[in-house]
Amino acid sequence: MGDFWVFGYGSLIWRPGFAHVETRRARLYGYRRSLCVYSFVHRGTRERPGLVLGLDRGGSCIGLAYRVPGDLREEVLAYLRERELVTSVYLERMLDVRLDGGGRTVEAVAYIVDRHHEQYAGALDASHAAQVVRGAVGRSGNNEDYVLSSIEHLKALGIRDHWLEEVARQVAPS
Repeated sequence: MGDFWVFGYGSLIWRPGFAHVETRRARLYGYRRSLCVYSFVHRGTRERPGLVLGLDRGGSCIGLAYRVPGDLREEVLAYLRERELVTSVYLERMLDVRLDGGGRTVEAVAYIVDRHHEQYAGALDASHAAQVVRGAVGRSGNNEDYVLSSIEHLKALGIRDHWLEEVARQVAPS
């Protein structure tokens, strides 16, 4: 099989963790980046959940597309499945993304939120999302740091996400 693409919109942007031979800015239509997944382990607990990013239906999302050599397909997919499918809140899909610099469309592996999963938080407004994030702490650290780090990484790539920026503004220390 030939090379394939993986679409990153959150932590896969700043920590892909797999070998790839090309990285391109890309847009996924029909899904948006959102703090729509309750975190019971990494950024919160069952008693005090946090929120982490997911791809939810509606709008579009700018992220990064990674081209992976075909001979690494099984290895990279195994890694991604272990990383992304731990609690089944994400669904693996092959979706069309449009690459910057010419507008070519490629099919990419992407992980979208399962709206029927117990961890699906729904479409929260920025104030409600910030309220959930503030004070939540899990195995990987506090939820505020996750949101603020996410925004910093996106800004460094020139990717704007106005809703997430508003959440970050509300959780940033004064």
